[in-house]
Amino acid sequence: MTMYAESKTISIAGRKVGSGQPCFVIGEAGVNHNGNLELARALVDVAVDAGCDAVKFQTFKPDKVCSPMTPKAAYQMDSTGESQMEMARKLELSFDAFRELHSYCRSREIIFLSTPFDYESADFLASLPVPAFKIPSGELTNLFFLEHMARKGLPLIVSTGMATMDEVTVGVEAIRAAGNWEMILLQCVSNYPASPSSMNLRTMKTMEKSFSVATGLSDHSEGVEIAFAAAALGASVIEKHFTLSRRLPGPDHRASLEPHELVHLVRGIREIESALGDGVKAPAAEELNTAEVARRSLVASQFIPAGSLLTVEMLDILRPGTGLPPAMRNQLVGRTVQQDIEAGTVLELAMFGTRHS
Repeated sequence: MTMYAESKTISIAGRKVGSGQPCFVIGEAGVNHNGNLELARALVDVAVDAGCDAVKFQTFKPDKVCSPMTPKAAYQMDSTGESQMEMARKLELSFDAFRELHSYCRSREIIFLSTPFDYESADFLASLPVPAFKIPSGELTNLFFLEHMARKGLPLIVSTGMATMDEVTVGVEAIRAAGNWEMILLQCVSNYPASPSSMNLRTMKTMEKSFSVATGLSDHSEGVEIAFAAAALGASVIEKHFTLSRRLPGPDHRASLEPHELVHLVRGIREIESALGDGVKAPAAEELNTAEVARRSLVASQFIPAGSLLTVEMLDILRPGTGLPPAMRNQLVGRTVQQDIEAGTVLELAMFGTRHS
């Protein structure tokens, strides 16, 4: 296997993204604007209100992506009988619209990203500029397009849906041969919605180990549970489709989160991150009080007169845990008692003299 130097962080708009960094949450607006700029702006607002790090769209020229005869995918089917080309034309936003969205995202202080699906769109996005490129799963085997984007010198977030490990390897090597080592790989299942049993989240670790890059998840499953599991496994990036309403017409709305669910997603990811901690086993500050009442100490089981030699029978092990720990019992037995001790007293070391042999 080819050996790679480690490159487990990238920089997006001045922010480090990758291993050891907070999870970078991308709200995938995609084409859920239905070709309407005002709806697209509303999606930006939803992503901002939810606390997403970035909002991502899709930029394409339909006639540069598919032939007129290309059928829809199964999840895109509806009763209209239109082709993929006809559907794409309804979902297209102009370059001018993306300029407005780019400016609007800057005013709302959220990172603007968009996935290009053709050379012209990639060149346009680079000119805006965007701080990184998202490469969609369908383009992973389009090596000429991968190389074109890699040569732009921007960090790449690469989805790997539908791909074998060999195909991912070829794609990664093509990107690196073009001089770009700044990438994060996303596990992805390219179905809408994807079933939980197909998600194979452990692939994130496989790709991280194989290519020495940070990894994450482009999540097309329903709900937030799979994304939460990915966060718990250490995903550096989580991308999730969202919409204003799943009742809207269009191919991706049904597999998208609604605004209140996107809020729940981001909040949950942040809570999971805080719960993971640093791996050092130590008591949490908030449980110290509990330790005082839940742990046990050495306690006098009876009245013990001064001058006695302490025996095991004179001791009990009871709550609270504010006195001498049970592990000190053998150190105390045989010592001279320096003062009268009432039954039930939590013992202290100053109550005893030296130990008699």
